[in-house]
Amino acid sequence: MDRAALADFLRRRREALRPEDVALPPGARRRTQGLRREEVASLAVMSTDYYTRLEQRRGPQPSVQMLASLTRALRLTADERDYLYRIAGHHAPASLSAAPHVAPALLRVLDRLDDSPALILGDLAETLVQNTMATALFGDASRYTGLARSGVYRWFTDPAERAHYPEADWDRQSRAQVASLRASYGLRGPRSRADVLVRTLRRTSTEFAELWDWHEVAQRFADRKTLIHPELGAIEVDCQALFTEDQSQTLLVLTAAPGTEGHEKLRMLAALGLNRFTRAAERQGLPDGSTA
Repeated sequence: MDRAALADFLRRRREALRPEDVALPPGARRRTQGLRREEVASLAVMSTDYYTRLEQRRGPQPSVQMLASLTRALRLTADERDYLYRIAGHHAPASLSAAPHVAPALLRVLDRLDDSPALILGDLAETLVQNTMATALFGDASRYTGLARSGVYRWFTDPAERAHYPEADWDRQSRAQVASLRASYGLRGPRSRADVLVRTLRRTSTEFAELWDWHEVAQRFADRKTLIHPELGAIEVDCQALFTEDQSQTLLVLTAAPGTEGHEKLRMLAALGLNRFTRAAERQGLPDGSTA
């Protein structure tokens, strides 16, 4: 770990960002060039004291989870992310279990969505980043590693994954999951991560193997669906998607029309998400910088 290089790099990247780059108000008396330390800490879900010690060359070695949070908070490019990992004493992410670099254009849109559940997905349905409302609705789907990072894999191997949907919708959701994976497989081809996922699921899930043989292909995100929340019950939402140009990442936004029961439940979900975000920040902001 190169403490001096890490401290200087964090400070330089923080100073290069403007509040509007991360959907923050500029403020009337902003003396600091770029973002304030407490603003970066909040974006990265860590304590201001912990982040400040990193900039002052006094902090402990950050975990890879902390580095991933800093990568998103500071809007780093893929090259900058790799550099950050290396000077912090870690290998740059390159394995199947490492989260891909989030497209900055989608992240800028996500920054401005605080009244609707929104998440950015990889082409294998991996949750790369989600806002607090999406976490309150689905749980922290970014915590998984290996093949379990894929929502398609979890759908066919983990019964708990289906708890977010009414049982009457499971067959339709299964077909949609497989059709979406077929589209990704067509783009990536053999010897890709999609191919690994397909071969594994064909061995482990009879349901998947049968649906895969149907050769249905679709990336259907624009849809109306019912989701189940453990505290709020059924929530009817409209789904809209924004894709990157290469179709590798998708910003999924869930909304409900004003005046509907779904809209009122999303308002309650926002309050739940804020409370959980605050508790998570407190847990992750322990004096030693460790995470819960």
